[in-house]
Amino acid sequence: MKVIVDFDRCESNAVCMGVAPEVFEVRDDDYLYILDENPAESLRPKVEEAARSCPKAAITIEG
Repeated sequence: MKVIVDFDRCESNAVCMGVAPEVFEVRDDDYLYILDENPAESLRPKVEEAARSCPKAAITIEG
């Protein structure tokens, strides 16, 4: 799977980081970073929950 973030929509509110900290991180500069664009399949449930939880619907998953 590939994680895609629409940074034009993202508000870096860290909801995704709370759900899947292995994949998402909001740093001290208040920007979201994708730590792993192609996470292991075992993380799919967390990544899908992060995508559903995003208040701006900025996260999509391919594959």
